[in-house]
Amino acid sequence: MPAQIPSTASRGRLYIVATPIGNLEDLTFRALKTLREVDVIACEDTRQTRKLLNRYDLKKKLLSYFQPREKHQAGIILELLKQGRDVALVSDAGTPGISDPGYPLIQRALEEDIDIVPIPGASALTAALCAAGLPTHRFLFLGFPPPKAQATRTLLRSLQEEAATLVFYLPARRLSSFLETVQEELGVRRVVMARELTKLHEEFLRGTPEELLGKLAGRTVRGEVTLLIEGVTRKNRPVRTG
Repeated sequence: MPAQIPSTASRGRLYIVATPIGNLEDLTFRALKTLREVDVIACEDTRQTRKLLNRYDLKKKLLSYFQPREKHQAGIILELLKQGRDVALVSDAGTPGISDPGYPLIQRALEEDIDIVPIPGASALTAALCAAGLPTHRFLFLGFPPPKAQATRTLLRSLQEEAATLVFYLPARRLSSFLETVQEELGVRRVVMARELTKLHEEFLRGTPEELLGKLAGRTVRGEVTLLIEGVTRKNRPVRTG
């Protein structure tokens, strides 16, 4: 006899669980309860997730799910869900799918009529935005800019008339060159750099691109930063000639 296909009702649920971006105390009560109750946790780096689980004395089966092998690992996770196992998807820090692995798995789970349950929590995007001091009624999240300098320049040029606050994630090693390009393509805008969010050395730098470059001169900034750029206004729109 052919193997029976489990009904949708007997299938597991896929929980999209936000984890702390720095301070481990930012894990929500609901996220902790979910991680405690699921059968499997799919994560980017098992070593990183193990630190979080150890903090809360959780013992769980971990399945690595990182970007180069997303499609392959998604198939394994889907089989677990079809067998009725509940799976929590986490990233190393923050909310899965927001410039982190997750999108291909979520798409395939939806195609298989798997229930998707979001467990909201920490995100560098919202943490930086709420404290930056730039308009929040409208913002455009652009994730990581293209790796090539000319592609980044083209992207910023296409945003010259965008009124929304622009939000980028950026490797710290690219920060200075990116700010220089922002100044060249977008002119004098208010810019905010946020780094080490929720950690001991949390830092916000505010000013124009030129002012931030001055503040960063001679400093070595590591890791990743969140960079927010004021949208175009009547006051900051550059005067074009010719």
